[in-house]
Amino acid sequence: MSTTKDFEPVPPWQVLSETTLVEQRWLTVREQHVRLANGHEIERFHLLGGPSWSAVLCVTEAGQVPLVRQYRHGMAGTSLELPAGVIDAEEQPIAAARRELREETGFESAHIEALATLVPEPARNTARAHFFFARGGRRVAGQSLDGSEELSVVVVPAHELFELIEQGHIVHGSHIAAILLAARRGLF
Repeated sequence: MSTTKDFEPVPPWQVLSETTLVEQRWLTVREQHVRLANGHEIERFHLLGGPSWSAVLCVTEAGQVPLVRQYRHGMAGTSLELPAGVIDAEEQPIAAARRELREETGFESAHIEALATLVPEPARNTARAHFFFARGGRRVAGQSLDGSEELSVVVVPAHELFELIEQGHIVHGSHIAAILLAARRGLF
């Protein structure tokens, strides 16, 4: 059985020095010399930074979910994902979720709520992923994609999401976590 002590914060590492190795629009790499709470030092610890992003699991009145299918160069393959994208400067995560849903799929929803904020890779990456759940979605427009986006919309029954995960079509770990959390909460 867990106790309150099991969830108390662990002491943070002390940053003794830091050097920025790469600073680009989509990627920052910082090298730090750190001291752990136990006194051990790591002379070259690398932190990866990038923009935080929002994603939305939208279920239509008919129980359908719009997903996006696109090539992901990091995995050198096709990924089926929730509509998602980078949060613009001065933009709130929920506004980014609404914008990305409309731009990538042409869908809108009058009802959207926070689902979870996740840290996709907490060991070295500083970005946060904000997930939202939208109900009663409806198609109101066509896609409005950036030049760097090549994706297609795939609309599937909500009950097929688990099968798509098990078949390896939905592989993005954070997106899978958001889908499972929404299902656990009985949202679809």
